[in-house]
Amino acid sequence: MPKGTNQKLKLYYLSQIMSKKTDDEHSLTMPQIQEALAAYDVTADRKSLYDDLEQLRVLGIDVIGEKEGRNYTYHVGKKQFDIAELKLLVDAIQSSKFVTEKKSNDLIKKLTGMASEYEASQLKRQVVVKGRVKTMNESIYYIVDELHRAIAENRQIEFDYMRWNLNKEMEKRKDEPYKVSPWSLSWDDENYYMIAYDEAEDKIKHFRVDKMKNIRILSEKRAGRNMFKEFDLPAYSKMSFGMYGGEKVNVKIAFKNEKVGIFLDRFGKDIIIHKSKEKGWSEIHEDIAVSDQFLGWIFALGEDVKIVGPDAVVEEFKKKIDRMRKLYK
Repeated sequence: MPKGTNQKLKLYYLSQIMSKKTDDEHSLTMPQIQEALAAYDVTADRKSLYDDLEQLRVLGIDVIGEKEGRNYTYHVGKKQFDIAELKLLVDAIQSSKFVTEKKSNDLIKKLTGMASEYEASQLKRQVVVKGRVKTMNESIYYIVDELHRAIAENRQIEFDYMRWNLNKEMEKRKDEPYKVSPWSLSWDDENYYMIAYDEAEDKIKHFRVDKMKNIRILSEKRAGRNMFKEFDLPAYSKMSFGMYGGEKVNVKIAFKNEKVGIFLDRFGKDIIIHKSKEKGWSEIHEDIAVSDQFLGWIFALGEDVKIVGPDAVVEEFKKKIDRMRKLYK
């Protein structure tokens, strides 16, 4: 049998054929494998193919041979990701506000390359997320990479922090760059945040990553190590609503018993729930960064939830409601 012109690539093409054209539901017979290789101008007899399939197994490709009726067929079984895992990843990418539309398509295309042709058709899904607006900062992936590098190298950074203006253009919040020590990255409310220490103000701050530009890694070592030794990122994220800062206060919140799920979803199952003096109501105490976002969250929950204490937070909430009412006179 004369050899084909691409004979040196035989094992590569065989791996592609088996990965793309077979899965647990679809198999190929030996003649079908030979025919598929011939399309790449590769010739192969049965004996050499038995050896080649065994080589694929040695390389970690799970080639399975099975008797099906009168035929003996082959398919790739366990893969790096099964179809359910790939569907989950595709859904996460499509629904993520952080990932731009273009990058979503690029990533999903790469994921479909890890599935068979038949499985890939199942990955053409469209997840609809109400109100989602994809980020428009295409360079955000490189910014994240730079931030991770600064953290790994224990360096401070400078950057420009941006905001939208009425012309729908991004502009600097201030002329001079921000200078901070980055310590962590956090995902909250569909946005990526950098948690950093501002040495000039001696406080922890967070910044939306998609609004950062012109990152510069400095030679200076990071400051704020002692502050971050005891830093609990999950607790910080739970305390801050939408990553908006505010004075940390232990707030007492009362709610009708049927609303308990809202607080378990927000604060976790470790919260301690107390019975309230009011029948059918319960109470919790939580450390909260009291901000407009927190008060707005309470307001949105309606008449079945109320702030009980401390008095200063209750008064602040009342004043907020009064100011809002005056807007609609």
